[in-house]
Amino acid sequence: MQFLGEAIKGSLRKISIFMLIVLMLVVILGSIMYLVENGENGFASIPDCIYWAIVTITTVGYGDISPVTPLGKFVASIIMLMGYAIIAVPTGIVTTEMALAARKMNKK
Repeated sequence: MQFLGEAIKGSLRKISIFMLIVLMLVVILGSIMYLVENGENGFASIPDCIYWAIVTITTVGYGDISPVTPLGKFVASIIMLMGYAIIAVPTGIVTTEMALAARKMNKK
C-alpha cells in the first residue's frame, strides 16, 4: 500500500502536465471541428465543440452530435484513436512510479 502512495506522489507532476496537454488538445480539436463543420449539424459554438471533443476523446461516444462532413468524420476518427492512447499514458506513469518505489523500498 505504501508503494501506491509513493507512486501517486511521484507521478502527480507528470499527470498534471499530461492533463494540461489534454485540455489544450480538446480546445484545439473542438475549434477545428467548429471550422470543419461550418457551425452546422449541432456544432453551433466552440464551447459545444469542445464538449464534443472531450466526450469523443474519452471514448464515451459522440454525445448528442456527430460530424456529417467527410473531413469531420476523419477528424473524429483521429480523435477517437488518440483517446485510446491517452488512456494508456497515466497508467504507464503510475506503474513506472510504483516500480521505482518498490525498488527504493527493497534497497532499504
